[in-house]
Amino acid sequence: MSSSDLAAAVARRRTFAIISHPDAGKTTLTEKLLLYGGAIHLAGSVKARRAQRHATSDWMKLEQERGISVTSSVMNFEYDGYQVNLLDTPGHEDFSEDTYRTLVAADSAVMLLDNRRGVEERTRQLFEVCKRRRTPIFSFVNKCDRVGEDPLKLVSDVEADLGIMCHPVTWPINRDNAFIGIYDRWSETIHLFDRSEDHGATRAAVRASTLDSPELRDLLGAETHEQLTHDISLLDEAGHPFSRDALLSGELSPVFFGSALTNFGVEAFLHHFLEFAPPPLPRESSAGMVRPTDEDFTGFVFKIQANMDPRHRDRVAFVRICSGKFEAGMDVTHVRTGKTMRLAAPQQFLARERSAVDEAWPGDVIGVMDRGTLRIGDTLSTRPGVEFTGIPRFAPEHFARVILTDPMRRKQLDTGLRQLTEEGAAQAFYTSASDVASPTPIIGAVGLLQFDVMLHRLEHEYGVRCRLEMIGGRYPRWVTGAKEDIERFASERGRMLLYDSKGNPLVLFEDQWGLKWALDRETKIQFHEVAP
Repeated sequence: MSSSDLAAAVARRRTFAIISHPDAGKTTLTEKLLLYGGAIHLAGSVKARRAQRHATSDWMKLEQERGISVTSSVMNFEYDGYQVNLLDTPGHEDFSEDTYRTLVAADSAVMLLDNRRGVEERTRQLFEVCKRRRTPIFSFVNKCDRVGEDPLKLVSDVEADLGIMCHPVTWPINRDNAFIGIYDRWSETIHLFDRSEDHGATRAAVRASTLDSPELRDLLGAETHEQLTHDISLLDEAGHPFSRDALLSGELSPVFFGSALTNFGVEAFLHHFLEFAPPPLPRESSAGMVRPTDEDFTGFVFKIQANMDPRHRDRVAFVRICSGKFEAGMDVTHVRTGKTMRLAAPQQFLARERSAVDEAWPGDVIGVMDRGTLRIGDTLSTRPGVEFTGIPRFAPEHFARVILTDPMRRKQLDTGLRQLTEEGAAQAFYTSASDVASPTPIIGAVGLLQFDVMLHRLEHEYGVRCRLEMIGGRYPRWVTGAKEDIERFASERGRMLLYDSKGNPLVLFEDQWGLKWALDRETKIQFHEVAP
């Protein structure tokens, strides 16, 4: 492998995630990007999903039944010379920890906005995660096929709400309250769309023109043409100019308008996004900055998924490649254990569908078959002494005891809880440092919907039927200190001592006042929002 081959492969890669508030149309946009990328030939609309076909990224049965995304999917496709890795994330806020892990593996993000609602709470939370990591953000204003907020006001509100500069790249064209096209400011062309009869299942037909075309004036009508000309002039004179440096530092977001449902504006967005989104970026490690063009192979596990194929009870670790060239069957060091492992039978994905891969490059995501040795955050490397910063585990907000319907299935329950905890579906806790001695396991989740997913997967993947008994406390903190001090502290009223799957103690408080009192007065133990 030559250094020029590696540099060329890195330059072609684009690895990104989509962030949004629930119901902003993220799953629909994901499918349309796959449609334009040639990865699928027929897009399943959200409305048709329950009736005849399901969105490509939502492969779990529970997702198909409820019409929501609750797991992260990885999709790989080629478009216009680029190798695209789309990391689809759960849209529901109850799965925010899975989304955070996926954002760590992405080099850029697409922020999807509803044209009526603009920035919503879930979008704001995910934006802050990207902002802390200085992740470049592109914005796509969706659902423009229906009447929404005035585009100028929406852009202004985004800037004021998120504290980021916006640069509209495409601008919506509306005639008689109908979305008929976009003006592309970068190419100075107008794209008029023909609404198809297949509800967006195939690519939209496009007619291109220029702003000063007499035919366009006649087609749009004088009033619509005048409004469009006015808006574009205002953006040119008073809007923020585009700056690639500001984009890459997370200070400016290019904005695109369109409708994922009808495919209007999707192709122009994809074209410009791939041109200006960053290729794989350097990453910090224990040995300093690791650059994608470094010849030594490095990567980290950001997701583990058990039972993607229930027939084979498999377990797949998703590895984001950070540097060097990956080759099937290569030996790497599992840095946490110091042991050598062979990465055999690697795979790439289109949601549940997978294909064998012989080689991969920085920015790519590969699936490695795992027998239970890998954990989220683990580093794999051919270079000694390199370890990437771990992915933090946040304290859950809800806790419940797991009550077995059939006590004889305890062994299967323990297996299921261990595997689901390792893949990040939820967190398991016990009332003693040894889970074997705990009569009743406890699971913790960021959102209540995670409990439904856990029960569903325990029953259908491990043959374990159980019910949950909610625990009142919602204010947990991991604690460190002397064992006797922790046990003394946790024995007081309104507190409950638990241990996570790694044996780390966690104290659960009944109310926020009790937590505040402890934080203010306790001096012999330390409190942590993130697992130590």
